[in-house]
Amino acid sequence: MSVFENWIEYLNDVGLSYWLGGIFGVIGIFIIRLVLKQIGERLIQSERLVALWKTFLNWSTLFLLIIFLLSYLSNTPWLYDTLFVFGETNVSIFLILAVLFVVVIAVRFSNAVKRYVLPTLYSKYELDRGMQATFNTLFQYVVVAIAILVALSSLGFNLTSLTVVVSVLGVGIGFGLQNIMSNFISGLIILFERPVKVGDRIIIDDTIADIEEIKMRATIVRTRANERMIIPNSFFLEEKFINRSYADTRLRISIQVGVSYDSDVKLVKRLLEESVVELREEKWHNILNDPKPRVFFEDFGDSSLDFKVWFWIDQQTDEREFRVPSDLRFKIFEKFNEHDIEIPFPQRDLHMIEPSKR
Repeated sequence: MSVFENWIEYLNDVGLSYWLGGIFGVIGIFIIRLVLKQIGERLIQSERLVALWKTFLNWSTLFLLIIFLLSYLSNTPWLYDTLFVFGETNVSIFLILAVLFVVVIAVRFSNAVKRYVLPTLYSKYELDRGMQATFNTLFQYVVVAIAILVALSSLGFNLTSLTVVVSVLGVGIGFGLQNIMSNFISGLIILFERPVKVGDRIIIDDTIADIEEIKMRATIVRTRANERMIIPNSFFLEEKFINRSYADTRLRISIQVGVSYDSDVKLVKRLLEESVVELREEKWHNILNDPKPRVFFEDFGDSSLDFKVWFWIDQQTDEREFRVPSDLRFKIFEKFNEHDIEIPFPQRDLHMIEPSKR
């Protein structure tokens, strides 16, 4: 309560000129922003860079307003009073607010650069989606880290005090932060080693999913049912899973079909090969010629002669691994009907034994 009374007394002492100076200062900042905005719109030709310039001006204006107000209120005792001592540094409200704001500015700046500048570089050098995500994450980490260090050193924070933080973290890791740090370090290893990357298709416990985002602690994947799974980063370094996109986006698909025992097996083989070729020519041009489709006489089943068709597709996008085999089954069924090839259903012979008469 005494702090509030002291602040009110201070405002009464400074008088009207104090308030007018503050108002004119705020107006001056907005005038400068307006002028810089118009200059940028006239000189910058790219729409993407113009949007980046506006974002930069908005956050710079907010930053200047806060700095101006904090400086203008520099004589207020509560703003610079020491709250506690951290190492060799006196921590005040001003220090905390300044560091928090610098962090926010750094995050917003890095997001703006990732949105408006980096995509142009990615297109120029034809980087894949996974590499783009890696660069985006590393860029944000570096910008935020540099901003924090520069802000602390500029505000008089003794960086040697950070050794206290390191020691505290060391104790914390020993008592319960192992999992968090393990996932954080695993995330960094994933970004550099890239056992998985954004855009990869993986299989975990028979669930097919696509990597959407690799965060500091966990990786976000989207399943075929459009559900999101949150997977700790350490999983991808410690557990076994399938990455269909690791080195090759091609995928081999197999289809099984059974025909009756009185069928002409050579005709069946020819019809299966023709079905793949016709489907590639008519609809699915991404069915590959190399490796070429193959037909195997797989087994003598209980009720049918079992065949298997192998063929390759070049990409796994657009649910092709489900749509292509479905269309091929339609094609096979039509061709079998045209040539009177029967697809049998399981049959069982039932023999009735008449009980012996006594």
